[in-house]
Amino acid sequence: MRFYRTNAGTEPVREWLLSLPKEDRAVIGEDIRTVEFGWPIGMPTCRHLANGIWEVRSSLPQGRIARVLFCLSGATMHLLHGFIKKTQKTPPHDLELAILRMRELRRHDDGKST
Repeated sequence: MRFYRTNAGTEPVREWLLSLPKEDRAVIGEDIRTVEFGWPIGMPTCRHLANGIWEVRSSLPQGRIARVLFCLSGATMHLLHGFIKKTQKTPPHDLELAILRMRELRRHDDGKST
């Protein structure tokens, strides 16, 4: 498992996780580990969204819902974006951001092999 890293060297998902209460981080971290070590895994913990983007689905205390969007590169799970869900559907801007980061990651990986 790897955190997506920006060109500036920041890791947005790691930073988002660290901004959450400890109890939330524990739940999300356990769900990420379940997906990472149980792959392939399906509902209710994990679901394919679109274009190679998957989501780790976490139920947090007080009825809140968190999502961590990721892609796979070989056997490596890349955490692209995380957010607290406020609506039934995944907001388009969250999915678009994950797709953008996945494309950037793949371009970077392609550049390494040439």
